[in-house]
Amino acid sequence: MALTVEQAKTWLEDFYNEIEAQKQYLSDLDTPIGDGDHGNNMARGMTAVHEDISDADFANVSDLFKKVAMDLISKVGGASGPLYGTAFLEMSKTAAGSTELKDLVSAALAGIEKRGKSTTNEKTMIDVWSPMAEKLNDDEAVSEADIDQFVESTEDMVATKGRASYLGERSVGHIDPGAMSSGYLLKALVKVGA
Repeated sequence: MALTVEQAKTWLEDFYNEIEAQKQYLSDLDTPIGDGDHGNNMARGMTAVHEDISDADFANVSDLFKKVAMDLISKVGGASGPLYGTAFLEMSKTAAGSTELKDLVSAALAGIEKRGKSTTNEKTMIDVWSPMAEKLNDDEAVSEADIDQFVESTEDMVATKGRASYLGERSVGHIDPGAMSSGYLLKALVKVGA
């Protein structure tokens, strides 16, 4: 499926609403294994995105994603800003040639892996993006339940990247907050018809 500008805006508005609703929960998830500010950081970034895109006209998906990337990089603190920003920057570059979902998600994943110097099974957002990309590349439908499963898989992992890695084995039993917010983002994408 190729994403239109309108669908992309709907996707991001839905994500903004979900982040607003869940920001306390995201920060609560972040408290035992991070800085406790993931929800507030994401809310700050998505508020900027919401303000910048809701009434704006974009010529194409690439321009829209570039704006989103800039907002997230400049407004979201911690590691999440650069990681989410890079994801949207890579999707912006790819969207210049293809707005097919599998191409966009694969580009975002590659950007996150490169920027975070990380891979799967390290208890990060990659553990949600990677199986999502895999399913799309195999032309499989992805359900919200699938995405929930990807997110929940991080609970039993030992963190080896980021602030949570300082806890080692004690990070087990906690869902990664970046995986959870990525889950919200990708579930919102599924809802717009992915």
